[in-house]
Amino acid sequence: MTLPEVIPLFPLPSVVLFPRMPLPLHVFEPRYRAMVRDAVRGSRLIGMALLRGDWQQDYDGRPEIFAEGTVGELAHVEELPDGRFDIVLRGLRQFRIREELPARAPYREALVAWREPSHDPLPAGARAAVAGRVLRYLERLGRPTPENQLLESGIDDETFVNFLAQHLDLDALERQGLLEAATLAERARRLGDVLQFRLEELRSHGTGRPGGRAH
Repeated sequence: MTLPEVIPLFPLPSVVLFPRMPLPLHVFEPRYRAMVRDAVRGSRLIGMALLRGDWQQDYDGRPEIFAEGTVGELAHVEELPDGRFDIVLRGLRQFRIREELPARAPYREALVAWREPSHDPLPAGARAAVAGRVLRYLERLGRPTPENQLLESGIDDETFVNFLAQHLDLDALERQGLLEAATLAERARRLGDVLQFRLEELRSHGTGRPGGRAH
């Protein structure tokens, strides 16, 4: 499909969307209800962006956001009787915000540059290394996963890495750092580093969830 130069933005404080991944959302704010209605009538695309800094001070306005995000295509839309929406976005393509546009709608819009998707496979051994750290991390949390589900799933490398990046119990800022990796191999390396840090925290603090982190 041909991607537009201008997309609507849906900034949230704790959500990072990765390509190929589904993202269910409950949309209740009037400005974002309008965004969904316009997207349904138009390109069916919504750009997810992570809020940054002291966004709480200006949440109803234009708080600061990270420039790197992922556009999602509306895969499911259900309008509820009171006007709210339950939607599912399918991560489609990463973008970088070039410029936010002056307000012409209740929601924010931006001129974006599209990142070329990475089709290069991971280096030899990288997938197994990530899977090994995932398994050790889940075991320490008391949630063991059969190894063959990670190593022999049959999914391609990008889906494998992006699934873990989106669904593991990571902080939003950690996910944003993974999203901004220049290549899939770099994303896998960063994911392994995050998991190693989590394992070291767990060893320091005993079993259970890691302690708080400062960013």
